[in-house]
Amino acid sequence: MSAPDDRSALEALRGRCTRFLNGHGHRRPAELLAAIPGDTEADRYGEGGAVADLEAEVAALMGKPAAVFVPTGTMAQQATLRVHADRRGRRSVVWHPACHLDWREGRGYQRLHGLVGTPAGEMRTPLTPAALAAVAEPPAALLLELPQRDLGGVLPAWDELETMTAWARERGAAAHLDGARLWEAAAGYGRSEAEIAALFDTVYVSLYKGIGAIAGCCVAGPADVVAEVSEWRTRHGGRAFALWPYAASGLAELARRRPRMPGYLAHARAVAAAVAEVDGVTVLPSPPQTSMMHLQLGATPSDLRRRA
Repeated sequence: MSAPDDRSALEALRGRCTRFLNGHGHRRPAELLAAIPGDTEADRYGEGGAVADLEAEVAALMGKPAAVFVPTGTMAQQATLRVHADRRGRRSVVWHPACHLDWREGRGYQRLHGLVGTPAGEMRTPLTPAALAAVAEPPAALLLELPQRDLGGVLPAWDELETMTAWARERGAAAHLDGARLWEAAAGYGRSEAEIAALFDTVYVSLYKGIGAIAGCCVAGPADVVAEVSEWRTRHGGRAFALWPYAASGLAELARRRPRMPGYLAHARAVAAAVAEVDGVTVLPSPPQTSMMHLQLGATPSDLRRRA
């Protein structure tokens, strides 16, 4: 079977499913559009309307003076780190070796913005204050991902998080939060998004991952920094004539999904407890710290194919 046929078969199978463990299930475009209120006001090149409403909502939730809507997280985080680097006259950004920007974005930070990634710590363990202490070069920024997706949704201990963000500021660096799943992290910590964001200079949050909107994200922080990020949005081609469908979808799904995050965490832990009873399956981390987990399967390749 060719690759396109594989995809068609999988999509057909997925279309017959009625229960899902990942994301919010098979949501068709009509369903996503139907969630947008009929009285939504349009923006014009990102100004006014639903975009301004969303930016005000996210800024308030993060406890930050300002926020800007950006069509993609790739664009948002590269622009934010560029602003921090230019302001400090430094090019290095410290992050975990599994950083999303380094692995899944074509190293755009390097090719478009001349930034240098500085990995700290070990690939399979969370970043720690001890790992940061080994970094000698003063960076432009420290990027922390909460929760860390490639480690199964792990969160650092709160006191370690405070120590690591303080490490950045002591070196004149910005502390930036890759909070694509900050909504899940807030449930995991049992703290508000604003409490977590208070440790950081800038915060990026996704509106389509755990929240389930059509697409897009926001960056929140000081008004002057956010204004510069907005200019980079223009330079990246992200100031489209109409952004309101994404923003309106984000507002609607934020109101619907954000209150459910503690329930998603409880359900993930219930699933993990059940799966852990299966011989040869190990849940990582155990118990889950957010509504994410990895499963380590103790099987040979042939056993895995047969069981799948």
